[in-house]
Amino acid sequence: MSWEIVIGLEVHVQLSTQSKIFCGASTAFGAEPNTQADAVSLALPGVLPVLNKGAVERAIKFGLATGAHIAPRSVFARKNYFYPDLPKGYQISQFELPVVGQGALTIQVPAQGKQPAYEKVVRLTRAHLEEDAGKSLHEDFHGMTGIDLNRAGTPLLEIVSEPDMRSAAEAVAYAKTLHTLVQWIGICDGNMQEGSFRCDANVSVHKPGTPFGTRREIKNLNSFRFLEQAINYEVQHQIAVLEDGGSIQQATVLFDPDTGETRVMRTKEDAHDYRYFPDPDLLPLEISEEWKQQVAATLPELPHTKQERYVRDLGLSAYDANVLTQSKGIAEYFEATAQACNQPKLAANWVINDVRRFMTEGAKDENGEPAASEVRDGVPGRDAIRVPAESLGKLISRITDSTISNAGAKKLFSALWTAQDTTNVDLLIEQMGLKQVSDSGAIEKIVDEIMAANTDKVAEYRSGKDKLFGFFVGQAMKASKGQANPAQLNEILKAKLAG
Repeated sequence: MSWEIVIGLEVHVQLSTQSKIFCGASTAFGAEPNTQADAVSLALPGVLPVLNKGAVERAIKFGLATGAHIAPRSVFARKNYFYPDLPKGYQISQFELPVVGQGALTIQVPAQGKQPAYEKVVRLTRAHLEEDAGKSLHEDFHGMTGIDLNRAGTPLLEIVSEPDMRSAAEAVAYAKTLHTLVQWIGICDGNMQEGSFRCDANVSVHKPGTPFGTRREIKNLNSFRFLEQAINYEVQHQIAVLEDGGSIQQATVLFDPDTGETRVMRTKEDAHDYRYFPDPDLLPLEISEEWKQQVAATLPELPHTKQERYVRDLGLSAYDANVLTQSKGIAEYFEATAQACNQPKLAANWVINDVRRFMTEGAKDENGEPAASEVRDGVPGRDAIRVPAESLGKLISRITDSTISNAGAKKLFSALWTAQDTTNVDLLIEQMGLKQVSDSGAIEKIVDEIMAANTDKVAEYRSGKDKLFGFFVGQAMKASKGQANPAQLNEILKAKLAG
């Protein structure tokens, strides 16, 4: 019998507030150590926490976006454990009564080998508000550890899934979908390098039909690639142990990207080990129906709603609609381009195939080196696009009105990507000599000259060698320097070759 993999994810989303969850200290990234650690962050005697309203509103937004239950009354608790970067000796979190209850997220799992792409719903157990801990610094301290409390008190929304995923591919698809959503609704910047979006993966294996196996938790995965590698290694490790007659011990493990292996960090604590109890310094959080409606009014059109609209109203395929809604910036750029040229299908093709390629690879500069692009966590944002939507719309319009050919459009787009002036499309067409020759008289003259210079091939074509037609097209395009209108050229060639 094969082994079944069981995966649940706990994702820590850093909320995009300017101040911390229980005090007014800044959450800006990159400051000198301990320069953003005020009296509350340091847990000095006599300080009291005050809840950040903006953090609560972001939690409500997430709950609404995932169809989850928003608790009218939730409670903050103290999660007790000792760690050097936890100044109070406890973390303020939520336990029995979280702000967001059960919801769901629909994911698109890409094709894997012979397995076709498919859709799956992953249930969300809960999402609760909590504060982040500080950071232990191990480098440059000569055997000691430095403590930076700038991050202590940064607002987090911990999103916990049900153990519904059955492969690393599903886990990555879920994490990517969640990553897109929290950026889309504006509650998190999604910057994984800065720790704004971190995943813990709970992984176990068991034989189908038997109870779930003992799980091990892989902590602090900050890239989708590491998430996939860590899960795949952990699965193989657990299967190898069990098939050798061993047993799995519940534990927290870390993933080492250099070795591609996981290693035990500590034996795993259960909830009772943290001695949760309601925080006496914080009143219960009460969320009225009116407050929920106010937050709901600020939600943008969600990705799945956009996808349905693109298919229904714009005639796009489900695949194209899904690709275009991988980031809010790309979706907005596509819509602006489609509006500029009134050609949604062509706009979708250009954004998916050309714009996204240039964003991830960059155009070549004068020295043949790739030009830098702004891609974060493998997901390009609109700020990485160097050609305005209006300019791409005009480029597409110049294809449809036969001003330029498809080949000329590719050259034009590449030039626009690196141009100083990205708005004057028509001027660039003139300067690059890309305008198609649509004068039938001029095209006829070129065809006549080619036929006169290749009388033997004309005779062969007329005797039945139809494949020679491509030869004449190539010669005519060469003679016109690629500027002859292909449709007109084909029509004129066929008529003249027919005799």
